[in-house]
Amino acid sequence: MKSTASGLGAWLVQRVTAVYMLLFVLAMSGFLLLYPKHSYAQWSGWVRQPLVTIAVFVFFAALLSHLWVGLRDVLFDYARPAGLRRVLLAALALALAGMALWVIRILFWR
Repeated sequence: MKSTASGLGAWLVQRVTAVYMLLFVLAMSGFLLLYPKHSYAQWSGWVRQPLVTIAVFVFFAALLSHLWVGLRDVLFDYARPAGLRRVLLAALALALAGMALWVIRILFWR
């Protein structure tokens, strides 16, 4: 049984998302140290810039993908009855989908 999120694919997802998240955090930390935001209006205006919105969206997509692969592997390794594993995977998928919708709502529905 082949899956895009198993074996080499899962390893690659974990590494690529980790690198992006690290670079994002370093870049945003540096930017915010150089150009601090002191009010909600400044934050809102900054996040509404298209490049920042896209970078934040990709960050959260990477974070949720990283979470899915990592927690899925933990559940495959330690949740022993197959029925329990399926329930936990479904709950995880629903929780991550809810978080994804929340991020989309925050970033794109203004």
